[in-house]
Amino acid sequence: MRGRSTLGALGTVALLALSACGAGSGTGDGGGTVTLEVAAAASLTSSFEEIAKAHEEEHEDVSIELQLAGSSDLATQIENGADPDVFASADEATMAKVADAIDGEPTVFATNTLTIITEPGNPEDVSGVEDLEESALDVVVCAPQVPCGSASETLLEQEEVSLTPASEEAKVTDVLTKVTTGEADAGLVYITDATDAGEDVETVEVEGADEVVNSYPIAALADSESTDEARAFVEYVTGPEGRRVLEDQGFGAP
Repeated sequence: MRGRSTLGALGTVALLALSACGAGSGTGDGGGTVTLEVAAAASLTSSFEEIAKAHEEEHEDVSIELQLAGSSDLATQIENGADPDVFASADEATMAKVADAIDGEPTVFATNTLTIITEPGNPEDVSGVEDLEESALDVVVCAPQVPCGSASETLLEQEEVSLTPASEEAKVTDVLTKVTTGEADAGLVYITDATDAGEDVETVEVEGADEVVNSYPIAALADSESTDEARAFVEYVTGPEGRRVLEDQGFGAP
């Protein structure tokens, strides 16, 4: 089980699709509909799928195409010339990397914290981050360059825990998958991912997690060919309808 994992199929497909967007990705389909490319952190998958559907129902002339992957990978793609219409990151540091590419200032629309997940029933009796040091446990975390990995490092340092993970994943949903499939005994994920997994995992509250909070910013891209539609989607995410969906998924308020 040792070794670092690569991007899962979903992330790879999303990145390839985002790379192919080219400049000015918002386009019409010939019938007056604008296709809006939205690049979003993997931890936003469930909430943004719901938000995109609701937005499309209210804006019949707009189709939302989600590109879901690790925030750092999406930012790298944007730096290398990919041009979605909207970018939603899992932390402000990653958004700052593409500051020259966005339209105006980003808006923080949600917050998230970490938790431990185990297999259902918590067969290894994990009670806190200190237990993750046990050599007999296969523990997975996000890679340090990914927002959830950076947060995990901060949390572990704060709690004075030294961890040798079985693997470091490119996005938080890959950590979740490793635990739900039995490939790992435990993992550090966002509380929203644990909520989304439901009975497929056991959640173990992490002491000090409320002191390590990730803020999620969103912004339209400056080179979007559908600037009005991109700004409207950002306003929808940050408005009451988007806020309701995010709260239902376990995200905190900005």
